[in-house]
Amino acid sequence: QVQLVESGGGLVHPGGSLTLSCGASGNLFSIYSMGWYRQAPGKERELVAEITTSSSTTYADSVKGRFTISRDNAKNTMNKVYLQMNSLQFEDTAVYYCYADARFAYEGNYWGQGTQVTVSP
Repeated sequence: QVQLVESGGGLVHPGGSLTLSCGASGNLFSIYSMGWYRQAPGKERELVAEITTSSSTTYADSVKGRFTISRDNAKNTMNKVYLQMNSLQFEDTAVYYCYADARFAYEGNYWGQGTQVTVSP
């Protein structure tokens, strides 16, 4: 199993920046990728960004050029990822959920507790 702990959410003005972090513990060898989904009130959960063990990245079109996902490369396993969010917009307001894809252990996704990001004047 994998446990995830997120941090870094908060309130920011439009155009501002925030960095989210997500630390993983447990069976790190099971992790193929980590990333974030977000869910705004009344909307479905959507993928924001993902990074794989080979450091390949994927971004939602709405955040390309503004958000950057990175990982802690100090270890060979995936143990911590970061989401640098710049030029934040009202539409980025949501609860951001970290996840880990544990397919190497034939398991599904593990989820963090979620962290609120609010973009407001």
